[in-house]
Amino acid sequence: MVVEFEKLSDDAKVWIYPSSRKFYPQELDPLKEKVSSFVTSWAETLDGEISYQLLYNRFIVFGVEDEVKLTNSQLDEQVAFILKLQLEYEVELLDKMNVCFKQGEFVQYKDVKEFKKLLKNKSVNAKTVVFDNLVQTKYDLENFWEVPITDSWYNRFL
Repeated sequence: MVVEFEKLSDDAKVWIYPSSRKFYPQELDPLKEKVSSFVTSWAETLDGEISYQLLYNRFIVFGVEDEVKLTNSQLDEQVAFILKLQLEYEVELLDKMNVCFKQGEFVQYKDVKEFKKLLKNKSVNAKTVVFDNLVQTKYDLENFWEVPITDSWYNRFL
């Protein structure tokens, strides 16, 4: 059953797909419709609560209650859907090792090599907020997804 994201428990499993660019305003409504349609049909194959969010017009987040036992086939459906979006919108959504970070009010997306250069050149620093797209629960998403570099696994680049 599809529910509001806020209604998911803190233990709900999350998947975050960062886009290599911000979705354009004219893409947002069709994208939301596609994600909503996918989640609705995906929920029919699951026994439990599921939800999604689009954050910063850049991140697609799925949430599924922890007690829901997902099959490999159901996970494959999610990845296939994301692959389809990648092709349609000409973005990268599956590379979780690239770095997403805030620069002022903007969210940037760089490969690790470029990010290290930005650190070296002092374009970003220890206080720069990064997004840890490897978090796995709703609680972690809400508390440890947006953190200063020093509080993230990226701190090894400092």
